[in-house]
Amino acid sequence: MTEPTRGFSTAQVQTGYDSSTPQNSAVPPIHQTAAYEFASLADAADIFALRQIGNLYSRSSSPTQLILEQRVAALEGGTSAVAVASGQAAVAVTLLALAGRGGHIVSAHQLYGGTVDLFQDTFADFGIEVTFVDQDDPDAWRSAIRPTTRAVFAESIANPIAQVLDFETVAQIAHDAGVPVVIDNTVGTPHLVRPGEHGADFVVHSATKFLAGHGTSLGGVVVDQGTFDFGADPERWPQFTAPYPRFGDLVLWERFGIGQAFAALVKTKYVHDLGPSLSPFNAWQILQGIETLDLRVSRQSATALALAEHLAQHPKVAAVHHPGLPGNRWHGLAERYLPRGVPSVFSFDLTEDDAGGTADVHARVARVVDALEVFRLVANIGDARSLVSHPASMTHSHLNAAQRATAGISLTTIRLSAGLEDPADLIADLDRALARI
Repeated sequence: MTEPTRGFSTAQVQTGYDSSTPQNSAVPPIHQTAAYEFASLADAADIFALRQIGNLYSRSSSPTQLILEQRVAALEGGTSAVAVASGQAAVAVTLLALAGRGGHIVSAHQLYGGTVDLFQDTFADFGIEVTFVDQDDPDAWRSAIRPTTRAVFAESIANPIAQVLDFETVAQIAHDAGVPVVIDNTVGTPHLVRPGEHGADFVVHSATKFLAGHGTSLGGVVVDQGTFDFGADPERWPQFTAPYPRFGDLVLWERFGIGQAFAALVKTKYVHDLGPSLSPFNAWQILQGIETLDLRVSRQSATALALAEHLAQHPKVAAVHHPGLPGNRWHGLAERYLPRGVPSVFSFDLTEDDAGGTADVHARVARVVDALEVFRLVANIGDARSLVSHPASMTHSHLNAAQRATAGISLTTIRLSAGLEDPADLIADLDRALARI
């Protein structure tokens, strides 16, 4: 694993860009172009054949995107990265590249609803089967792995209940079976936790969230930690170790090696063929957000803990799901893996009216959510603004009742994403809204 050569704050501002390049811009520029002019036909042929590295076409990459990739790879302690159009695209291309045709994935139940849709619906169209397990049950992980398993997947901090993953236990189980670990670190952020330090081989981000930080631009990134050796079992990983048909006798593992071959496959096949391209402008906006990542996340983390502590004492709140609270089931894991702060995305459950049915529950939730004025009702997290959502009718609405229950989501669950506003204003806003029920 390659560590940043400088501190985290320096890396998030400077990594990946050399201002001494022509035009001498102090800030990374937006390379807003669809294509690139080649010096000669020979030069073009070499780039298209992967014999030479260079700008080919913006569907696969742009100079602005390359800066973003290098920066996020440095922050996660990885060796290479691929940036794409959204976090959903990052998860999709990562697992398509690993699973191949007819592969199997073992995943935690506790996931963002859109990821569940991808796994149980669209991946089935590709012949990829996904087995869901309780992320806190080591035996479930172990028993779910098959000879055809090509990845295990989980979120570092699950959305929306904020369960903290026991990274090292899951990684040990996967590696014992010769399977790479893919971790979605969107909620964790590289400021709070770097999964690669605890056994993850690939780290995925919805850059739309904390990395960008201002709710303006979609983007996703996958980082290769450079730790998984596909060459150790070449017959299991022909996409890396056998000749790549579209490039003749070229073998990615021989040409690029550990820490680079994965990115080469993702860009030249899945991004090239499916087209989930990140625009240069969005890449540039995400870069601007990353420059203040640790400052924002530290503030949001402290605010979220203050909100959780306040809600835990509120008579209209039945439970608060935040690992920073001493009584939380995942508090010990938070202390172990999150020494720099707790997540700023968490949930709480309203008390229920024993005499009411489902309609009454929805009405109670709506009265609270619709009364909020400082919190914004938005299906996003990691924004500079504080956001609220109702998972059961929004982000996780495609899950059935049993799936929601497994993920710890009830009809009364309300998710919060703490922003940068004054914590006193946020607490007052919650108190006003809760007084409506």
